Amino acid sequence: MKLKGKVAVVTGGSRDIGKAISVKLAKEGAKIVVNYFSSETGAHKTVEEIKSLGGEAIAVKADVSNQEDVENLKTKAVEAFGNKIDILVNNAGGLFERRTLQEFDASFYNLVMDVNFKSVVFTMQAFESIMSNGASIVNISSQAARDGGGGGSALYASSKGAVSTFTKAMAKELGPKGIRVNALCPGMIATKFHDDFTKDQVRINVANATPLRREGSAKEVADLVAYLASDEASFLTGNNVDINGGLAFS
Repeated sequence: MKLKGKVAVVTGGSRDIGKAISVKLAKEGAKIVVNYFSSETGAHKTVEEIKSLGGEAIAVKADVSNQEDVENLKTKAVEAFGNKIDILVNNAGGLFERRTLQEFDASFYNLVMDVNFKSVVFTMQAFESIMSNGASIVNISSQAARDGGGGGSALYASSKGAVSTFTKAMAKELGPKGIRVNALCPGMIATKFHDDFTKDQVRINVANATPLRREGSAKEVADLVAYLASDEASFLTGNNVDINGGLAFS
């Protein structure tokens, strides 16, 4: 229970990695605000699972690329658990579609950048005011930020690259206040993301090329988030931590 008494907000907390993070933080004693946008059923199932474990959680709908929605998310979090947030996990994001350079248009560019990067900027901006010494922000970036991503994911990779760079910048800015800011760069994790956007043979090839010879799990990502959110990582900030089975090194 290394997070007992703490309050955590997890964006995109309704399924896959976000759900695993929400449940793991709750198991460690945190009260959880599960943010969702379209996955209402999943969000409420996540809350139910947390409550079945004896934890406390609420589900809040918000488009975290919209500043007004982010402020509403903050209001709901404060109403439920008080005027202090200890942990913010920026997990919301998506690839949406694989497109090459000549297939980009303004609406697709804005969608990818808004959901993956703008959401991180404005969520951190909103919640920073109610975070204090000892608080932790964990952003979910991607291995794609390291290597440019697979075919048709250039905008996604670039948006995650922005998340990684922003993480370093905010570690410098928020460090004097005692707020730590780190990011994770997951590689091939067995989630719906890859079910939707990555061909089976590509996944097999990547797993075979990985030193550990397998994909990662959402639980393994969640375990690392819980560590970075805890006081055990009290001198870690500004890091982009690879979790990819050894496929790529920083």
